[in-house]
Amino acid sequence: MAAVTPLRVLCVHGYRQNSGSFRDKTGALRKLLKRQVELVYVTAPHRVLQAAAQGKESGSGPAPGGDDDPRGWWFSDVQAQSFSAQQQCQRSLGLDESVTAVREAVRDLGPFDGILGFSQGAALVAMLCSLQEQNLEPEFKFRFAVLVAGFRSACEEHQTFYNAPLLIPSLHVFGLEDRVIPDKMSRDLLPTFQDPQVLTHPGGHFVPAASAHRQTYQDFLKRFQ
Repeated sequence: MAAVTPLRVLCVHGYRQNSGSFRDKTGALRKLLKRQVELVYVTAPHRVLQAAAQGKESGSGPAPGGDDDPRGWWFSDVQAQSFSAQQQCQRSLGLDESVTAVREAVRDLGPFDGILGFSQGAALVAMLCSLQEQNLEPEFKFRFAVLVAGFRSACEEHQTFYNAPLLIPSLHVFGLEDRVIPDKMSRDLLPTFQDPQVLTHPGGHFVPAASAHRQTYQDFLKRFQ
């Protein structure tokens, strides 16, 4: 029987992380799905200032074992150059550069079958899928998306990303005890996608990769192999 070629997945880290730290944090997922996927990591273009880095996604304090080179995909507070997922804002700072960074990653490291994002990275993935379906980014050809602890941006200028349900197959993963991105925020993102699949876990703000989750991941990915 011929070996199955692993699906290539671009991985988009959360706020205050970078490609190296997110690779470390998803080691269990790589092990769980090693025969099915090859995970490739991209780093956000914006450095998070140390004062702003205390905020993490929610303004709830520093992440455990904070990263040496914290990065972000956009800032909700333009003046402070910081980010909070709950912060209402009219405009943000840095999103265009982040779309460019992903476009360059696709060009340099692709092609990719799918895209996976965590937290702010998952919110960005929803935006990238919208750009793809509006034919605004011809280099994006993702066949599926996995969004872990995703949410809708609270920034007014980003609401155009949520106008039409996205056709791309999507798996939405979130923890029922997540205190950074409460599960209600992740559920609020579901209507943005036409046929969202959901995997919940009893834990907090992390990418789950226990053996109990393997079947759901595998069944979703199998459709694209």
